[in-house]
Amino acid sequence: MGRAFEFRKARKMKRWSAMAKTFTKIGKDIVMAVKESGPSPETNARLRAIIQNAKSVNMPKENIERAIKKASDKDSANFKEVLFEGYAPHGIAILIETATDNNNRTVANIRSYFNKLNGSLGTQGSVEFMFEHTCNFRIANNGSVDIEELELELIDHGVEEVFAEEDGIMIYAPFSSYGALQKELEGRGFEILSSGFERIPTVTKALNPEQAADVEKLLEKLEEDDDVQNVFHTMEE
Repeated sequence: MGRAFEFRKARKMKRWSAMAKTFTKIGKDIVMAVKESGPSPETNARLRAIIQNAKSVNMPKENIERAIKKASDKDSANFKEVLFEGYAPHGIAILIETATDNNNRTVANIRSYFNKLNGSLGTQGSVEFMFEHTCNFRIANNGSVDIEELELELIDHGVEEVFAEEDGIMIYAPFSSYGALQKELEGRGFEILSSGFERIPTVTKALNPEQAADVEKLLEKLEEDDDVQNVFHTMEE
């Protein structure tokens, strides 16, 4: 198994935010997708993928439809994706993906978390190079899929790693391969259960329990913020 497998295993063992926060994240994703390419999943590949993700976390159908309708209103707020970079205590690099309709508010909040919890907010590019930006797909496994054969068949589409889990088959590729890979999987008739993007650290740092607790305080504060979509770090899980 490769680095993507180990990263995903560690993330799954980590605590996850409350379901309400998950629905909020997906709602913002829907707004950005609709604003970008329209409200029809048939012609909007990004929206189609987000709806798959919503279904995978049991987001009610009416919530999805409400979000699409709201996003279609030209007077509704739009969200901008902004990336923040910095260091937690003990030299742990952190990348924060946000979706905000008020950048000044988001910047002020993120900076305050770092300042209060002994971290330091960095400049653009200060830690991003420590992470590999990847895309992933989880497809249904009916038991007849040969993992090694599938990986070989998809190499030309950028796939770097394929492995089986209890709830499907995970496929990892570079961020830039997302569109082509989504089209290929749909063309082959695979059922895409969910998809997304992750930033996998190229190096990690082990901390003792007391040091890890310091970092966790900052991570928890960041993850609680309504504007924060994802938080990635270089602390060894």
